[in-house]
Amino acid sequence: MAAPSRRGSHSQPFDLDTAPELDDDGRAARTGNLWTCVAHIITGVIGAGVLALSWSVAQLGWVAGPVAMLCFAGVTYVSAVLLSHCYRSPVVAAAGAGSDDPSSGKMRRNYTYMDAVRALLGRKHVYVCGTLQYLYLYGIGVAYTITTATCLG
Repeated sequence: MAAPSRRGSHSQPFDLDTAPELDDDGRAARTGNLWTCVAHIITGVIGAGVLALSWSVAQLGWVAGPVAMLCFAGVTYVSAVLLSHCYRSPVVAAAGAGSDDPSSGKMRRNYTYMDAVRALLGRKHVYVCGTLQYLYLYGIGVAYTITTATCLG
């Protein structure tokens, strides 16, 4: 059996200047800045929910409407703080592979909400949170559909 040819394997040298920068976890580095953050917040906030906000507050009245908005703002703030604290979680060593002490300083990025749940609460809670998350997304889809139809009417 003949040895494979190596002629084509080094025809183009690897250029380090055009290679993507890698983050501490080996994936492509994130390039977001303040402007991309503001753009994502604006596009996330402006939608069918904002179109119906004035109608909803008017239905609640002058006292309950602003109180409800302040309560929702508080819930949103607490959720944002909790999610930002779950962005990275300590790396736990495998059994017998060393110390299970999370204070070793190694941190791992959680790319999705389910990654954070798995790292912090365990695999059993992933199924519960996943079910609730998909139920929530279904409800949001129904709510946006109804709100859009109401606004178009």
